Amino acid sequence: METIRFILGTLFILAGLIIFIIEVFGNFRFGYVLNRMQAAAIGDSFGIVLCLIGTMLYFGWSVACLKLLFVEIFLWFSSPVSSHLVAKLEAETNEDLAKEVKMKTIGKEDDPCKP
Repeated sequence: METIRFILGTLFILAGLIIFIIEVFGNFRFGYVLNRMQAAAIGDSFGIVLCLIGTMLYFGWSVACLKLLFVEIFLWFSSPVSSHLVAKLEAETNEDLAKEVKMKTIGKEDDPCKP
């Protein structure tokens, strides 16, 4: 049983590390800050959860496992919220947002809701 827990924990931690590596490449590949933030936020949320699940499997059912579960829940909720707030700040304060982002504006003649 210990060997199976060790192998599963190792696989989860390796999967989390692979997600982190993909996140780093996404941060270097994307040019605009909001695209980089999306790669970082998704990678952090998913990579941390995988690594913490792997660590929980190493510890087994104990108080440390319960603490890691609480950390996991906290990070699962706080990371997307903080990324959203920083992205909203960037979108509201960037004066050249229209140049950076392709935005489609619907005029009155193109309005699909118009009868």
